[in-house]
Amino acid sequence: MFDAQFFAVTFVGWLIFMVLAIINGTVRNKVYKPVVGDLTAHRISTVIFVTLIFVVTYLILQVSGVVLTDFSAITMGAIWVTVTILFEFVAGHYVFKNPWEKLLADYNIFKGRVWLAVLVASFLAPYLMNLLR
Repeated sequence: MFDAQFFAVTFVGWLIFMVLAIINGTVRNKVYKPVVGDLTAHRISTVIFVTLIFVVTYLILQVSGVVLTDFSAITMGAIWVTVTILFEFVAGHYVFKNPWEKLLADYNIFKGRVWLAVLVASFLAPYLMNLLR
């Protein structure tokens, strides 16, 4: 069920998302955040990134030819979410020196932050895109 191909596709996929997230964040900060402000820019970039997650997941599954059961697709999504959260908090705090308050701010839906949509998309994308194949 969880062979070398599964883990390779899972981690290469996550690395692709990391690169896309950096590009997405850079475009947000340089292009439209100065025009629309922080909160609107956050929401726009979240929608863009969620869309990228679904499209790229579909492409990754198609190109790799990995065979996923429902359970392995959910597991892939769970790994993506776990590694994303670990990277965000460990690298965000200890490497990039962001305070914990700043790192937690994007999780505050009561202040209009919608970052959780990225985590939900990351979790569901392998399962849903596997159904489309």
